[in-house]
Amino acid sequence: MTTIATPYYLIDKQKLLRNMEKIAHVRNASGAKALLALKCFATWSVFDFMRDYMDGTTSSSLNEVRLGREKFGGESHAYSVAYADHEIDEVISHAEKIIFNSIGQLERFADRATGIACGLRLNPQVSSSSFDLADPARPFSRLGEWDVAKVEAVMDRVTGFMIHNNCENADFDLFDRMLGQIEERFGTLLSRVEWVSLGGGIHFTGDDYPIDAFCARLKAFAERYGVQVYLEPGEASITKSTTLEVTVLDTLFNGKNLAIVDSSIEAHMLDLLIYRESAKIEPNDGEHTYMVCGKSCLAGDIFGEFRFPAELKVGDRISVQDAAGYTMVKKNWFNGVKMPSIAVRELDGTVKVVREFGFDDYAASLS
Repeated sequence: MTTIATPYYLIDKQKLLRNMEKIAHVRNASGAKALLALKCFATWSVFDFMRDYMDGTTSSSLNEVRLGREKFGGESHAYSVAYADHEIDEVISHAEKIIFNSIGQLERFADRATGIACGLRLNPQVSSSSFDLADPARPFSRLGEWDVAKVEAVMDRVTGFMIHNNCENADFDLFDRMLGQIEERFGTLLSRVEWVSLGGGIHFTGDDYPIDAFCARLKAFAERYGVQVYLEPGEASITKSTTLEVTVLDTLFNGKNLAIVDSSIEAHMLDLLIYRESAKIEPNDGEHTYMVCGKSCLAGDIFGEFRFPAELKVGDRISVQDAAGYTMVKKNWFNGVKMPSIAVRELDGTVKVVREFGFDDYAASLS
């Protein structure tokens, strides 16, 4: 195999398959449908593989709904915090269902969406998020309607609801409790619609998750209200499937051992910076501790501190783990740092580069 120049994202289909098989199990055991959340992962070169295990896609913008329709197929759900007049007709042309974030948007655009199912986002004002930036139920949230009386007044215009209040939730008991709160608050409305999407952020493909109890809870919910349940797995679809492969460019000591690599968290793994999290490197074991740093000019461009079995040298390779979610969809050209290529490891072990980025891409992103 020809050595691939770093940095690059490496999607491993064998690891991706584990998630897909768990999603297929949930679909079969619960009756729920699963839509890939494109806001998390939209690398369409593996959509032909994923579509055998999922029902379609859900989007957050015109570009995403079009990508889902053209590259994934299946059901296409359109959602946006706010649609613009100039884009609404094209959004509708690519979707089976359109979900409005507010009653105002529903009343403004529902007449133009008479050919497809219309839904409304509900905000139960509870969530699993402990981080205010990502909490859809934070005070004064713009994400969905919460007033039952106001929703009652437009029930003749909606056939379903979307409720997204799970964020990195690997706790089934918490999911169960919050769903109970949703039922208590919106039960009279749920029984009057045809479908309910419970959104994403539920880590049901994680290790040791009680997946059968999850399936039973979903099935009971669907039967109680007579609805088709949808899930919108993003991270759950691609967790632990991908690495970011980088190379050490320099080492130095400045009170700590530092290793600078040919990548950047601000440009290539932005959520690490946003949420002040550390990257994952395995096995992260050994006598030599290094702070692994990105090559951008941002002082805080740091992947984290890790332990290695030997001293790092220029040219050494490092594999950053779990690098699929909210990375490729957020990558940017800060500092003009080289954009990682995208490679796929097939089920037979062969690796192929499916996309490379160069100066022309950088220049085309500007003016």
